This record gives sequence, C-alpha cells and structure tokens, in this order.
Amino acid sequence: MVAGSSPSTPGCDCLAHRFGNAADRPERRPRYGSDLSDAEWALVRDLLPVPGWLAGRGGRPEGYCHRQMIDAVRYLVDNGQCRCLSY
Repeated sequence: MVAGSSPSTPGCDCLAHRFGNAADRPERRPRYGSDLSDAEWALVRDLLPVPGWLAGRGGRPEGYCHRQMIDAVRYLVDNGQCRCLSY
C-alpha cells in the first residue's frame, strides 16, 4: 500500500485516489511501455499543481486519476495516435 493512502486505494497515490474521488479503479497495472514507472511518478507527482478545492479556493474535486491521464498522453505521443493536429 502507498504511504498516505487509504486501504481502499492500494495502487495509486494521486490526489483523486487518496481522497476517494477517482471514478476508475485504484489498482495499478502498467499496460504499455510508455506508462510511468514508480520512480518517474515520484518525480512528476510533486510537479503537478495543487487543486483549487484542496487549497481552499473552491472548485470541484478531480474525478480521474492523474497518473492514468499522464499515461494516456504518453501513450498517444509514443504511438503517434493523436489526430487532433492532423490536417
């Protein structure tokens, strides 16, 4: 279990899972070569901005795992699947 996480979130320690807001499953199973390793996630996690709701500025808690969102972007960049910039 990740330090600071609840027993219901054994695999991911992003804010969405630590506070129980994530809509996805908390267990961590790397599926692609582009997925973040635990060491990479440890470096990136602290660079993400503090959400407004956590800093007392209001707003809505996140509903998606930050780590999985970064994995998705890395997958698209690695595999060239992004069609948003094609003309």
